[in-house]
Amino acid sequence: MGKGAQGSDAAAAAAGAGEVEENMAAWLVAKNTLKIMPFKLPPLGPHDVRVRMKAVGICGSDVHYLRVQCAIRSISLFMINSFFISQPQDSIIRIYLSTTTQEMRIAHFVVKEPMVIGHECAGVIEEVGAGVTHLSVGDRVALEPGVSCWRCRHCKGGRYNLCSDMKFFATPPVHGSLANQVVHTGDLCFKLPDGVTLEEGAMCEPLSVGVHACRRAGVGPETGVLVVGAGPIGLVTLLAARAFGAPKVVIVDVDDHRLSVATSLGAHATVKVSTRDEDLDAEVERIQAAMGGADIDVSLDCAGFSKTMSTALEATRAGGKVCLIGMGHNEMTLPMTSAAAREVDVVGVFRYKDTWPLCIDFLRSGKVDVKPLITHRFGFSQRDVEEAFEVSARGRDAIKVMFNL
Repeated sequence: MGKGAQGSDAAAAAAGAGEVEENMAAWLVAKNTLKIMPFKLPPLGPHDVRVRMKAVGICGSDVHYLRVQCAIRSISLFMINSFFISQPQDSIIRIYLSTTTQEMRIAHFVVKEPMVIGHECAGVIEEVGAGVTHLSVGDRVALEPGVSCWRCRHCKGGRYNLCSDMKFFATPPVHGSLANQVVHTGDLCFKLPDGVTLEEGAMCEPLSVGVHACRRAGVGPETGVLVVGAGPIGLVTLLAARAFGAPKVVIVDVDDHRLSVATSLGAHATVKVSTRDEDLDAEVERIQAAMGGADIDVSLDCAGFSKTMSTALEATRAGGKVCLIGMGHNEMTLPMTSAAAREVDVVGVFRYKDTWPLCIDFLRSGKVDVKPLITHRFGFSQRDVEEAFEVSARGRDAIKVMFNL
């Protein structure tokens, strides 16, 4: 976590000195190995709060840090190697692993020492710093997991998600939030209204990705939307697009079950696609037909592979936008000349900014219902943690796996 909590040895010493309760956390200690061990919290600063975690979701990045022992060179269609995006493991067609490194890593973030996992979270305030006036003990809050520097050009310009000095839960070397308690800056803890559960509060984190993407792409009541990929991020992006008023949303994926879930969440049409490049032209025709004569004004690629981006670029109308959310491939071969000739804009997305208040309002008003996405629930024992990550990694019918602490 961003406040520099100490490791298990320090926690054990503190416990021996008479601490009332020993704070425990789920530590990633080695590849395929998670252990619940003591986690010493830092002193509470004047603008900090101490939060008892109540709901923590498993993100694809958590699974990747645990399971990926080598640097990934190539991942199959719709399998997303990014900070917060994951598709079901049974959709994997092929994985080519480098044999030159044995690291738990995502992109350039490498786990070099034991790290507390988890960043999708909500809990109850147990202590507030002297300078915190907007929160009180007992408040239920959702936590935005990234603490930026607030001094750099990006932070001062309002795009703090681009801060190069970001301290983000469970992004090495920063510890995460799958723990009994964490200390976090009060400014990034958002009070949940009555009627919004703590599990829904934890879901504000993945929902924020979809909300930020819709903002970046300018989705509104006159926008025809294509969502590429029906994994957890694709599904929350679907929900966000509908909440922003998109009159028609079509979603595509390789997996029938995920497409059925998308239909139940309000997708106007679904199209099953393949992993084969040679099918692209025919699939684009079917996608455009699924819009029922309406244009695709915005395509939101929640996978980030050469084929998915090519699909988005080819399906989007002249003058439209393609928003790249997924980070499946570092390098792509794309039909950019054709897209440029039609003035199709490509917009990037990295995490989110200023999204929690709107996400909470969407949940409070009922414009967004994330509850159907929570498919599995676990407690917080060693056995629970191991089983929960196994379920999440296996995929199949698991969309969002949630810990109730």
